Amino acid sequence: MRADLHAHTVLSDGVFIPAELVRRAAVLGHRAIAITDHVDMANLEHVVSCVVKAAELSSDEIQVIPGVEVTHVPPAKMDAVISKARALGAQIIVVHGETVTEPVAPGTNLKAASNPDVDVLAHPGFLTAEEAELAKSNGVAIEITGRSGHGITNGHVADVAMEAGATMVVNSDAHTVGNLMDRDRAFSVALGAGIPSGMAKKAIGKNHMDIIKRRT
Repeated sequence: MRADLHAHTVLSDGVFIPAELVRRAAVLGHRAIAITDHVDMANLEHVVSCVVKAAELSSDEIQVIPGVEVTHVPPAKMDAVISKARALGAQIIVVHGETVTEPVAPGTNLKAASNPDVDVLAHPGFLTAEEAELAKSNGVAIEITGRSGHGITNGHVADVAMEAGATMVVNSDAHTVGNLMDRDRAFSVALGAGIPSGMAKKAIGKNHMDIIKRRT
């Protein structure tokens, strides 16, 4: 089983229209994919309305879930944006974590990990033990990313998440051709982060499906 809870289309900074993203994911053996384009206060309504329509691409082959990635929103305003996204129909909420490759506001990881409406804390950079423990308590999954640059800290993230007992999910953060990962590639990303084989197998699909079942 392969699933992915973090992928982008032309609705933000990806290159695919939703239909092409979904088709490429299906060909790679995905059972489910969430479309999680970048949002803040300015574009939230437009993006969510579009990804909700894109969920009509679901078939017996692949489930398409509408979502968002809350991106560079000031931590003090994040809860309101997340709540509104959920009310508008976003079923998967990803928060753009404190990756070392972008100037994400300090406190973003902590705010995301503290909110049980968040499903995935994406590429959280130098994740702290406190953040990981909060994520576990609130059912927020920690992302191990396949994205170049963001993945620099995957080993650290995995170590801290495992110590806390937090759920981990391997996501592609797909933006363009070649970003989506089939099962074997996702498994390699998990193993490369130092995740034991048994946990890695869950982190590439089962953990995603558990989240999807909870939210849909």
